[in-house]
Amino acid sequence: MADPHAHVGRTLADPDTPFAVVDVHKVRRNIERLSTRAARMGVDLRPHVKTAKSLDVAALLHDGAPGPITVSTLAEAEAFADGGYRDITYAVGIDPHKLPRVLALLGRGIALRVLLDSREQAEFVARASREARIPVPAQIEIDCDGHRGGVKPEAPELIEIGRVLHDAGCLDGVLAHAGESYFAFTAEEQRRASDNERDTAVTAAERLRSAGLPVATVSVGSTPTAHFAEDLTGVTELRAGNYVFFDLVMAGLGVCRVEDLALSVVVTVIGHRPEYGWIVTDGGWMAMSRDRGTSAQAQDQGYGLVTDLAGNAVPGLVMTAASQEHGTLTARDGAPLPDLPIGTRLRVLPNHACATGAQHRGYHVVDGSRPAAGPPEIQDFWTRVSGW
Repeated sequence: MADPHAHVGRTLADPDTPFAVVDVHKVRRNIERLSTRAARMGVDLRPHVKTAKSLDVAALLHDGAPGPITVSTLAEAEAFADGGYRDITYAVGIDPHKLPRVLALLGRGIALRVLLDSREQAEFVARASREARIPVPAQIEIDCDGHRGGVKPEAPELIEIGRVLHDAGCLDGVLAHAGESYFAFTAEEQRRASDNERDTAVTAAERLRSAGLPVATVSVGSTPTAHFAEDLTGVTELRAGNYVFFDLVMAGLGVCRVEDLALSVVVTVIGHRPEYGWIVTDGGWMAMSRDRGTSAQAQDQGYGLVTDLAGNAVPGLVMTAASQEHGTLTARDGAPLPDLPIGTRLRVLPNHACATGAQHRGYHVVDGSRPAAGPPEIQDFWTRVSGW
């Protein structure tokens, strides 16, 4: 297998396509934007590393020092623990089979919290903690919008779960995620989602405290609500992950501009079908993912918007279809196709940065703050964590 680091110092015209590219200048700008916002609201920021899954990207989050993070897999938790991260929240519901890995990390001195939303989970976490004589810090997931998992803040079982955890020395706090914010299409709708996320989590925390149960952490966040929240009174920490790269879904929600998207995929034109109005590339869904997250938005972006190698938009050109290794580009609204000979390299901006990043072993890094006369120079290669 070719060494992707071999292309450092060359340009985007050199590696075989398709491959993922990250603009470090945009990543830094995106990180600074949310970091400043969180500081202004007086809450700690616990970035979710599930989007980039990269220690190199994470190093930009807390001025180069390992800070608090959120993960979506234990493989991430283990890799980041190996990289010096000691304060980790595993924000996916825990199951019994994974507890030995959790206990192993706790035994290494890693402050790893798990997430749960049922008495059954609380009981097996409490039992494992007593048997291992290592308390497993746990947060209760609170359902703020019916999007996925969680306990309603007014549900009787909230106190039952809290008491089981507290009696075993495991209760850390509550966590909410406003999943429905991904379907809030105006600034006012996003602000309401942010307020509801906050109010739901704080209400749950207050109910637990009123029952004599300590709540150290009140955690909320999604990329949309993190950028629209105006008042986080009662919240201790804010989570978000997609913001480091952003994507077309976030741009469609008004969270960012298309110009803020830091991740793209370089593809090559390999064919033309003028009778259908197609330009064919070597970047199919294996390079971009099958995510069609913008299809429910006012502007459907297909599988992605197309730019040249320098990142300048090719007007009206959209990736509208994908098979495993072929991407189909068409012109929007019946506009004529641009003249792109076979061998032309392009960059495609993704719908969902998390899903597109997962298709690649890592990222070829460019710096958009350094304009070049030709194709951008590759500054570095950042590897990704994979697996579960």
